[in-house]
Amino acid sequence: QLQASGGGLVQAGGSLRISCVVSGRALRSVSKGWFRQAPGKDREFVAGIFRNYGRTDYADSAKGRFTISIDNAENTVYLQMNSLKPEDTAVYYCAASDTLIHSERRHTRGYQYWGQGTQVTVSS
Repeated sequence: QLQASGGGLVQAGGSLRISCVVSGRALRSVSKGWFRQAPGKDREFVAGIFRNYGRTDYADSAKGRFTISIDNAENTVYLQMNSLKPEDTAVYYCAASDTLIHSERRHTRGYQYWGQGTQVTVSS
């Protein structure tokens, strides 16, 4: 089970950190990802941190501004978002998989477990 939280309203240029508590599995045993979905758009990959490969990956839109991190003791995945833009407004979802294929790391079909989403709104 994944429980996301920490979303809210922030002004453009501001920062926000969202969290996802993973229960039922040790964090290090699964690959973790953040996706987002804006109204009328498909769900898109934002960032991921991968079990087997031990590295991170970011969408171009997130590179240099967002950072994914984990706290194994708290079984929590974080997404630190800086220099936020109005186009970052979306519902953010955390996802996890214990069978992720590296080539599908940016695709929703690669992840078996999903949180409920947390709304992030960036005002201009």
